[in-house]
Amino acid sequence: MNSIWTIARKEFSDSLRNRWLIAIALVFAILALGIAWFGAAASGQVGYASTPATIASLASLGIFLIPLIALLLSYDAIVGEEEGGTLLLLLTYPLSRGQLLFGKFLGHGLTLALATLIGFGVAGVAIAVLVDDVVIGTLAAAMFRFVLSTILLGWGFIALAYLISVRVSEKPVAAGLALGIWFFFVLIFDLMLLGTLVASEGKLNPELLPWLLMLNPTDIYRLLNIVAFGDGAQLSGVLSLGADLPIGAGGLWFALVLWFVIPLAGAWVLFRRRTI
Repeated sequence: MNSIWTIARKEFSDSLRNRWLIAIALVFAILALGIAWFGAAASGQVGYASTPATIASLASLGIFLIPLIALLLSYDAIVGEEEGGTLLLLLTYPLSRGQLLFGKFLGHGLTLALATLIGFGVAGVAIAVLVDDVVIGTLAAAMFRFVLSTILLGWGFIALAYLISVRVSEKPVAAGLALGIWFFFVLIFDLMLLGTLVASEGKLNPELLPWLLMLNPTDIYRLLNIVAFGDGAQLSGVLSLGADLPIGAGGLWFALVLWFVIPLAGAWVLFRRRTI
C-alpha cells in the first residue's frame, strides 16, 4: 500500500506542477457559475432558475467535459512512461505492475476528484450565498450527488484511458484512441441506439431496450442526476427508456462504479501480460 501511495503522490504532484488541478477547477467553477445564472436564458429568464434545472444543465455539461478531461489527463499513463524510457526503470524497483497501475490511477483520480470538488463546490457556495430563496439543504444534497457522480464518471474514463495506455506502444495512437472513445460514448452511442430503435420498427424486445443505456456511462450519469429528483418529465430522446429501468437510483450508482472497476481490472490484466 505504501508503494501505491508513493506513486499516487508523485502523479498528484506532477498534476500540481503542470497546473492541471488549477486549470480544471477554474474551468469547472466558471462554467458552473455561468450555467447556474444563464442556463435559462433561452427561455427568456436570466438568473438562478431552480436546483433541479441547474443540476440537469450541469450534468449536460459534464457529459461533454468530464470524459474529455479524464482521457486527456491519463491516456499516456503507461505508454508515456515507456516512450520516456522510465517504465523499465520503474519496474526494476521492488514495485509490482499492479502497484504501479493502481498508484497512477489513484493519483489521477485524486487530481480529478479534487478539481471537481473545488470547481463545483465554489459554484454551490456562490449559489447558496447569492440566491435568496434557495433551499440550502436541497442544494447541498443535490450538489453532493452531482459532484460524487461526476467524480465516478471521470474515474470511469480514466480507467478506459488506462486500457488504451497499457495496450498501445505509441502516444499518438493512444491519443487518437482516447478521442475515439470520447466521440463514441458522448456523441455516437445515443445516435446509434436511436437509429437501431427506428430501424427495428419496434421489433426489439421492449424489456431489453432500457438496459442498453447501461452500456454507456454518460447515459447512466445523466439518468442518475435526473432520477434523483424524481422528474421523469425531463427524460427525452433515448434517455426516456430509462424510465422503464427497474433498478432505481441505487442500481445506477452501482453501474457507474462498475464502469471504472471493470476497465481498471482489465487494464491490470493486460499490463501484467504486457512484455516490456
